[in-house]
Amino acid sequence: MASTKLELFQKRRMRVRNKLKSVNGGKLRLSVHRSNKNISVQLIDDARGVTLASASTLEKDLGLVGKNNVEAAAKIGATIAERAKAAGVTQAYFDRGGFLFHGKIKALAEAARENGLTI
Repeated sequence: MASTKLELFQKRRMRVRNKLKSVNGGKLRLSVHRSNKNISVQLIDDARGVTLASASTLEKDLGLVGKNNVEAAAKIGATIAERAKAAGVTQAYFDRGGFLFHGKIKALAEAARENGLTI
């Protein structure tokens, strides 16, 4: 039975998320979403069901509206690391969703690591 691209993406996303939740050790989740025009990231506490920090290219004060490139992803990674430190968070596990750890997703993760967030 042939699956659509969306069904395959959702299966891959749930496989990644379930694996991470089983081995996370009570850490927070750094969840990434990438669209054709923007990229966003959230620091989520699944135990309480709250978002502690977030960053997106849609935020006007970052000056990245509509930019979806590696440089914008790196800036978002640095921003979320700073906001996580302000919220008192130093460790999280990286939930890339169904996206491959390549290009923009990799740049975001590396920038967050360079700015003090342990992933």
